[in-house]
Amino acid sequence: MRSETPKVLHCLGGAPLLQHVLDSVRSLTPDKIHVVYGHGGDRLHDLPGTEDVNWVLQSEQLGTGHALMVAMADVGDTSRVLVLYGDVPLIRSHTLARMLDSAGGSALTMLTVDLERPAGYGRILRGANQCVVGIVEEQDASADEKTITEVNTGLISAPAERFKQWLTRLQADNAQGEYYLTDVIALAVADGVAVVDYQPDHKFEILGVNSRSDLARLERIYQRARAETFMEQGVTILDPDRFDARGVVEIGLDSVIDVNVVLEGPLKVGARARIGPNTIISRATLDADVVVRANCVIDQAEIGKGAQIGPFSRIRPGTKLATDVHIGNFVEIKNSSLEAGSKANHLSYIGDSTLGRGVNVGAGVITCNYDGANKHHTDIGDDVFVGSNSQLVAPVRIGNGATIGAGSTITEDVPKGALALTRAAQRIIEGWRRPRKKSKNDR
Repeated sequence: MRSETPKVLHCLGGAPLLQHVLDSVRSLTPDKIHVVYGHGGDRLHDLPGTEDVNWVLQSEQLGTGHALMVAMADVGDTSRVLVLYGDVPLIRSHTLARMLDSAGGSALTMLTVDLERPAGYGRILRGANQCVVGIVEEQDASADEKTITEVNTGLISAPAERFKQWLTRLQADNAQGEYYLTDVIALAVADGVAVVDYQPDHKFEILGVNSRSDLARLERIYQRARAETFMEQGVTILDPDRFDARGVVEIGLDSVIDVNVVLEGPLKVGARARIGPNTIISRATLDADVVVRANCVIDQAEIGKGAQIGPFSRIRPGTKLATDVHIGNFVEIKNSSLEAGSKANHLSYIGDSTLGRGVNVGAGVITCNYDGANKHHTDIGDDVFVGSNSQLVAPVRIGNGATIGAGSTITEDVPKGALALTRAAQRIIEGWRRPRKKSKNDR
């Protein structure tokens, strides 16, 4: 990965690779989850929601078999053990459940898959009766063995007591000088233990991450799968190949998502919402019938039913927009609430403010909420009209039904129903001649 970050902490779909594996495992309600980690892996302990994990340090990296050896000390003999990999994030809980169901009580179960290009994977060796008899790693395989397309995924399950017996018999007499977990297959066959092989529904489930290119490839697979799920639930996604959902995202029935939209959870989008292209919505709540036009950014905000936003709007944290609020192009809202029917349609900034019902904010209006040291609040009542190119210098209160004339700078409270103006008197100078550049003849 060429990174200071442990590989399994690199993110896929907004969550670390390891988190995806843990989520799939937890659906099986295991008695215990053990995570074996190596150099630099102590950073994994800070992963949220891992209180149920038993962290096991593998101080020497001597192969997958050795990794299981150090973990088995904390595993009871009567347990059934399922081995997974923190860099194989797309494995589905459904696949794991069916894999375990196929095992029976004493059998060893392994997950295999057929690949057109099996390079890099251990090959499945079968006997005359087509039963699995062993696995040969790529670096130890003969030319004929390398032509085998059925490969080992590394996912394996067996009774703990059996694993402990086999692990003591592993040898590191191979090209890598490591203890291969795959060697337990041949040991199981030698002991007369049934070996059951099972294949996943989707080949992408067993793909691992060894580079940033791998990570990007899996990201698109993951996002396509999420898009398919949303569409099955009644959401229109105009181009599933240009859609990103990260974290926990809910989208209501009959919503329409345009291209290049990024949704970051926790996020809830209500029914019949329309999200325009090139929009980012993060950690927010959108009620039903919300329209977000192109090129908007919404972060940690609550958007009411039927509200319309954009294009080119920025809704910052702490913002609450009520029913049928309209926020237009190049408008920025921060830590403010706008009640039902209020509008700010053009080129405005509203920060640390409360706007009542039916307020109209003209083009170029700003709330001057910061004095260089502290933030101050602007309180605007119901049915207020704020004329274009006005500045409201906080702290200030505008009463219900008041009107602010265009081009005004308001520094004092405005009473209910009043008109406030700070506009300079207009002057007209007849015959005025504009300055002009001198021509070459004038020089």
